[in-house]
Formats: sequence, C-alpha cells, structure tokens
Amino acid sequence: MHRVDVDDPADPRLAPFLELRDTQLRSARESAEGFFLAEGVRTIRRALAAGYDPLALLATERMLEDLDDVDVTAFIVSEQVLEATTGFPVHRGALASFARRPLADAATVLDGADRVVVLEDLVDATNVGAIFRSAAALGWDAVVLSARCGDPLYRRSVRTSMGAVFTLPWARVDHPSGMEVLREAGLTVVALTPSGTIDLGSVVPPTRCALLVGSEGPGVSRSWLDAADLRVRIPMAGGVDSLNVSTAAAIALYALA
Repeated sequence: MHRVDVDDPADPRLAPFLELRDTQLRSARESAEGFFLAEGVRTIRRALAAGYDPLALLATERMLEDLDDVDVTAFIVSEQVLEATTGFPVHRGALASFARRPLADAATVLDGADRVVVLEDLVDATNVGAIFRSAAALGWDAVVLSARCGDPLYRRSVRTSMGAVFTLPWARVDHPSGMEVLREAGLTVVALTPSGTIDLGSVVPPTRCALLVGSEGPGVSRSWLDAADLRVRIPMAGGVDSLNVSTAAAIALYALA
C-alpha cells in the first residue's frame, strides 16, 4: 500500500470520491469513467475477493489497519475531511474505487442458470441492491436488468447488496427483445404483479424460472406482462394493495426457490 496523507477535501486526487450525494450525476459519471465505489471494509473485501481491480482507497486512520494489505494508493484523511469530500458522514470509515469490467453478454449469463430474477426499469438503487442480496441469499443464479434499470454498481446499490452485486452474475437486455432472450434460454417467465390471476403460494415452481418484477410505481410493463407465461400476485390483507418492490421480490424469490 502506498500511503498519502491528505488534509484538503478539495485535493484533485480525491476527485472520484467528491460529492457522492448527487445520485444521477454520480451514477452516470462512474459508468462513463469506468469505475465504481465500494463503502466499508467488508464490502471492499468482497469486491477484492471477486477479482475487481482497486484503483484508490479513501480511509480514516482508524480503518487503515483493516486494509493495509491492499496493493493500492491509500488517501488517508480525517473524519472531517472524509465527510467534506463525500458530502455525507461515511460511517464505515472507508471508500475504495474499483475498475469496472466489460458488461457480460446476457446469453452467456443465462447459460445453465435455472433461477433468474429480471428487473424491469427499477430506478431506486436501494431496491436494486436489496433484490441482489435476496437473490444471492436464496440461491438464485443470475440477474437480468432492462436497459433503463438502475446501475447495480452504484455506491448505494453496492452497499445495500452487501457485495452480492460482485458475486451474482448479471447482464442487461434491450426492452423490445428482452423477453425473447429469456425464452431462448428456456426459462419460464413468472411476472409478479398485483393484477396477477394466480396466488403466489399456489404456484408450482417451474424447473427453470425467470421471476420478473417491475419498476417502482408502474410495475411490470404491459408488453412484458403480456409476454409472461404466468402472472402471479401476493395476496394482501388489511387494505394494503401492494408492497415495496424489493420486499415483494424477496417473498417471491423464497416461494419460487
């Protein structure tokens, strides 16, 4: 590790870590510039274990000893400089930037995958990360995202997933042809929707299954609903008509696992 002490939050060497609050700008910039950020020692370790190449580390003195074996330039700052640089308190005391990899081909990711979760146009990074975490925990094989779905490697998604975005294979598909890609892979598409005609608990899990969940608010689009093999719903009580998409997905992932 090459240590560099920094006491100015405006130091240009800290540019990848500046003003992390602006979700839209940050997400676009990270993708365009070919890097992503991992927050906290555990998540950083998981990115390293998954084979991602570290570019730089930003950490406080107290967190350095947990990462001192990482072969990277480490910018060491005070708690005050860390918060001033990022724009918010980094309670886990460390951030690392990593190089992105080329996006995987969907057909390759789906080859041999029996349990796949499909995310259509989810925009909230927390929901994306939470679904990755549930899918990994419940033994699903891969994730497919529509072209407009949020970035799994955005910092908040990485944090919420607890690093599952590093270990679970994922790919993107174009919206018009996405369903064809799933069918060519031999998957039965199960759309999760409040308007579903079949209760989730009565579904016999298909041998090879793609669970389709839609965006926050609108849900699964009409074109993808029409193309799905099954439309299932989670029965509701107490006057509740729907659940948060990551909560609903976790229930369905467990039921169909």
